[in-house]
Amino acid sequence: MKYQVRWTPRPGFSSLAQPGDAGLKHLGFGLLSLAQGEKHALIPGARETALVLLKGTVAISGGGLSRQVIGPRKDLFGDRPWTVMLPAQSGCDIEAIDDAEVAVCQAPSSLRGEARVIPPDKVKEVTLGKANWTRRALMMVDENVPAELLFIGEAIVPSGNWASFPPHRHERDALPSEVEMEEIYHFRFDRPKGFGIQKIYTDDGSIDETITVRERDTILIPRGYHPVVTAPGYSMYYLWIMAGQNRRFLSSIDPDHRWILQA
Repeated sequence: MKYQVRWTPRPGFSSLAQPGDAGLKHLGFGLLSLAQGEKHALIPGARETALVLLKGTVAISGGGLSRQVIGPRKDLFGDRPWTVMLPAQSGCDIEAIDDAEVAVCQAPSSLRGEARVIPPDKVKEVTLGKANWTRRALMMVDENVPAELLFIGEAIVPSGNWASFPPHRHERDALPSEVEMEEIYHFRFDRPKGFGIQKIYTDDGSIDETITVRERDTILIPRGYHPVVTAPGYSMYYLWIMAGQNRRFLSSIDPDHRWILQA
């Protein structure tokens, strides 16, 4: 099973994951790279789409938006994100005002409505963890944003720190402690040669992967625990995209490592 997808920047849209890949049921993910003045048409379909601006400035028309300016975003580590949420059967035209990169996050949906812009000042920010497993979490598409399956945020992880730690999973609906949500991570680093280590493993050992992640890598997480660490000297960014029927920030901690919460 292939859980890692590498992307070399190239013009236009690159599809990096679709339902069925690595056991994913819902999520589709791709990256859109546009030079200044270039355009891309997003075709309507039976899916909801979140457009997360990674770099530059774009103008979006469609879904009730008329050349809505999104951005600028110059620094993933310093600038909060801009996100546009497009409901089912909503297409749009995306035009780059500056050279731009946009993450295209999709899941099946029948929920109709108008497009919604989540600007930086509406992004929720919290600090999670402590000691060498602390990180900033930015939440753009949570349970308060109308969507059927998508649940999306970003993490900023300081040099040498762990994230998604203690190891947690969200692979079955067992409210109020856990929900079934598959996930995708997309990575960037503050220096081009930055890297980290991603684990994906299950209680029964049917998945036990250790993956070196580098700039612009994407990791598919259909189930299991999924802690990640960045190398000393390199701060790490990742976009996390989850999808599931119960859109909540709930997970179960690996019992072998639960003690760390009280340490």
